[in-house]
Amino acid sequence: MGSWAWGCITDFFTYETTKSVVVKSWSVGIINRIVQLLIITYFVGWVFIHEKAYQEIDTGIESSVMTKVKGFGYHHNKVMDVADYVFPQQGAGVFCIMTKLIITENQFQGRCAESGRNFSCLTDEDCHKHYGSVLANGAITGVCLEVFNKTRGQCEIEGWCPAENDAVKVKPMLDVNNFTIFIKNSIRFPLFDVTRGNFPTSMTSEEIKSCTYHPENNPFCPIFRVGDVLSYTGQSVKSLADKGGEIGINIQWKCNLDLSIEKCVPQYSFTRLDAPFAKNAVSKGYNFRFAKYYKTENGTEFRTLHKAYAIRFDVMVTGHAGKFNTVPTLINLVAAFTSIGLGAVLCDVILLNFLKGAEQYKAKKFEEVSEAQIEATMAQSPGSQLSLKRGMKSSYDSGALSLDTTDQTV
Repeated sequence: MGSWAWGCITDFFTYETTKSVVVKSWSVGIINRIVQLLIITYFVGWVFIHEKAYQEIDTGIESSVMTKVKGFGYHHNKVMDVADYVFPQQGAGVFCIMTKLIITENQFQGRCAESGRNFSCLTDEDCHKHYGSVLANGAITGVCLEVFNKTRGQCEIEGWCPAENDAVKVKPMLDVNNFTIFIKNSIRFPLFDVTRGNFPTSMTSEEIKSCTYHPENNPFCPIFRVGDVLSYTGQSVKSLADKGGEIGINIQWKCNLDLSIEKCVPQYSFTRLDAPFAKNAVSKGYNFRFAKYYKTENGTEFRTLHKAYAIRFDVMVTGHAGKFNTVPTLINLVAAFTSIGLGAVLCDVILLNFLKGAEQYKAKKFEEVSEAQIEATMAQSPGSQLSLKRGMKSSYDSGALSLDTTDQTV
């Protein structure tokens, strides 16, 4: 027990130092240089040039978006302007352009027959199962009302009557195709106190009114034609007008502040956000309801209910800015130099496990020296060295041990 404890103590109080063994092998040397070259290429090409790891990055972009829609269309035999078909009217980054409207006029509070086919009935008991249903146009009373010229009746509701019938066929407003959207986007990178806008400050009012965005011919024009935006996503007004849809307009800012600030410009991309549900049988497209309220001469309230199908536009702003900084540059340089040592690790694995003469390499690479050996060496004449076998050379400059592959046993 005592010898075991003493052995643990002596093993603990030891010191390890690096011993250089020069292996003259073409195969190992080529592998070592190829690995080092790949690591250097990765850090120079990808890390520093592509990813710009020498820069300090600001991803906390601050953004403001204002929008305006212009255009006229015909729907329900009347001309529709911006106040009729854009919701909300405040010009926010999320807005809708109505394409189809189902109108239920003169609704008063009272009791009437539900219009949905799922609420047909023969007896009152058939309506009891619909108590508390959120799919009806009002509160189910449990009474089955007879419907003229039909064998089955409809369950009675209490609420706004007559009930809405959204199964009616209404021709959508296809004039939306030529409507235009004006987008004004201002951004700021707080870390560098840099502010930019999505169109040049030198652009005049006449230029803005006459231009239309095109990704190649006019990439900085803030006026977007609705038909063009939909075509960039692979859609059309005809395919979206009947049920509606959701379109994303992404404004991306990638700014290299080591270059001129004038090169910090936006890039636009477009996508259909509800694409996963485009082919669904239910919950397809985009719609919402709103009502306009009135009063009769005697003070009775009534309303006109609108169910609007619309194309919803979400203007999203993303981006980052980078500028040279000493700290990330030094960190990545240290990581690069450290990673170059992976070539030596790989070569050690090959030499210690796969190459002929691996045992001889292990014997030269790992050597245990005790104090007794050191004292015995010191007792020899000054300047003498530990004995070396023939074919092994020692370098007086670096203390490296050279091992020629011709001396390895086969």
